[in-house]
Amino acid sequence: MKKPLFLIALLFCFACGEDSLPKPKALLRLDYPAPKYKTANLNLPFTFEENTMTNNVTNIRVGNDSTTLGIDINYPAMKGTIYLTYNKIDNNLITLIKDAQNLTQKHTIKADEIVEQKYIDESRKVFGMFYEVGGNAASQSQFYVTDSIHNFLNGSLYFYAKPNYDSIYPAAIYLRNDIRHIMETLKWKN
Repeated sequence: MKKPLFLIALLFCFACGEDSLPKPKALLRLDYPAPKYKTANLNLPFTFEENTMTNNVTNIRVGNDSTTLGIDINYPAMKGTIYLTYNKIDNNLITLIKDAQNLTQKHTIKADEIVEQKYIDESRKVFGMFYEVGGNAASQSQFYVTDSIHNFLNGSLYFYAKPNYDSIYPAAIYLRNDIRHIMETLKWKN
């Protein structure tokens, strides 16, 4: 009777081959094509390069006065849009900058962090700020640029989905790079 008990105990000791390990956390993998850019041919007081993945720059909206323009850069595959607003400066540069900064600061309620990065290109007279917003905020990237005399442009990235940072992270990174490319290729016409 002792022999079968010993064999059963021995079987339990050696029955399991390896210790079980917890599986690593899985991340969603979304692959987007490498960006290709072309100059946006629009009747605007500035030019920039747009990603060919966009649904063309559309919906140019004119404000109440002729000094304000709204431009939508749509990314249907990512369900996102970069909204640009152009203003002609008329002794209101400080107000325009404060409004752009306040728009970004409204996201502090849901944002985990907001990272500010200055942007300066003396040769093209493009000066501004880029904001990277982390967390479940409504907008993951925002920016403004100006020549400090005549032109002011600000932009925001929004997705047409509930902001869940983990889910939109790959698209947010891709479009953040497109926003930086817009800033880097922007040229004022006057």
